[in-house]
Amino acid sequence: MTKSIMQTADRVIAATYKRFPIVLKRGQGCTVWDTQGRKYTDFVAGIAVCNLGHAHPRIADAVARQAKELVHVSNLYYTIPQTELAQLLVKNSFADRVFFGNSGAEANEAAIKLARKYFNDKGQPQRSGIVSMEKSFHGRTMATLSATGQEKIKKGFDPVLDGFSFVPFGDIEALKAAIDDRTCAVMLEPIQGEGGIRCPAPDFLKKVRELCDRCGVLMILDEIQTGMGRTGKLFAHEHDGVTPDIMTLAKALANGLPIGAMLATETVAAAFGPGAHASTFGGTPLVTAAALETLKMIAGEGIVDRARTTGDYFKDALKQLKLKHHCILEVRGKGLLLGIQLDRLADELVPVLMEKGFLVNCVQGDTLRFVPPLIVEKNEIDALIRCLDELLK
Repeated sequence: MTKSIMQTADRVIAATYKRFPIVLKRGQGCTVWDTQGRKYTDFVAGIAVCNLGHAHPRIADAVARQAKELVHVSNLYYTIPQTELAQLLVKNSFADRVFFGNSGAEANEAAIKLARKYFNDKGQPQRSGIVSMEKSFHGRTMATLSATGQEKIKKGFDPVLDGFSFVPFGDIEALKAAIDDRTCAVMLEPIQGEGGIRCPAPDFLKKVRELCDRCGVLMILDEIQTGMGRTGKLFAHEHDGVTPDIMTLAKALANGLPIGAMLATETVAAAFGPGAHASTFGGTPLVTAAALETLKMIAGEGIVDRARTTGDYFKDALKQLKLKHHCILEVRGKGLLLGIQLDRLADELVPVLMEKGFLVNCVQGDTLRFVPPLIVEKNEIDALIRCLDELLK
């Protein structure tokens, strides 16, 4: 069956992913099994998506209950789970308003549109430029890849959209020089995930906030990968004590179901009136029921604190590994968003680790990324560390 599934998929699905030669069939907690019964400890979690692990019974029950009641009616009508989810997001964040979409790219599209609409409504339509960061990743739609600071993402899709400029991540002087009277927003990730698990200096986000205030531009934080407890705070910008004007979420918001959210202050969100933006499937009752249950657990049951303490344990173990293996150049990250940069191609280790029973992935060619479910146990981390120790010899 395994070979047949892979052959069929390769024939009928667009070849936009280079897939590994396994067919995953079942998951439970931090473990997944393939069609041949082989077991893997999952340090990818759907790319930082399944923060509560696979097949969580409370999420499954929420989806089952809602599927029997109401799945989709469009945003022409009020629905209960969407309203309750928005209310809980507002309660647990800086924001006053929420817009729901289906993905991180959609959330970032909404953020880009809102920033431009905000200044247009203020009588300043010339203020449409957005300054982003080099090595950033904001999505693969035409607008979000235009906002992404990686040329490999844009290759073959020229011309990209105008109005985006880039500065080195963490360079406040370069950012200061890039902002002018045509700039509407600065858009960045608190930690660059796809960029190699890169953290800026501890005061960088505060300096960006101060600069945005001084120049009268909006601060957009892309928390699609860093949000929902991943870094040991519900949202990563909370580590720095800053408040953005706009924030985007997706990935872990519904623990695997497709949803994106753009959150904004009342002043900024007011630029989105009826007809300004829309999404047919944005925030359906089914998906928001799953997200509501996810957020209740992550925000209210010690999951965030656990991510912080377990992340510290994991990072310390990786640092000890670095002392033993000089091929590890750097250990980076926060909470359970961690990576090790090697002095060689790291992607060669990914299939070897898979054979040993661990799913990890590689970013930027030389960095192994570890984004397990936030419920990962220390013994599961220890097993991965032992395997890495053996392989790196």
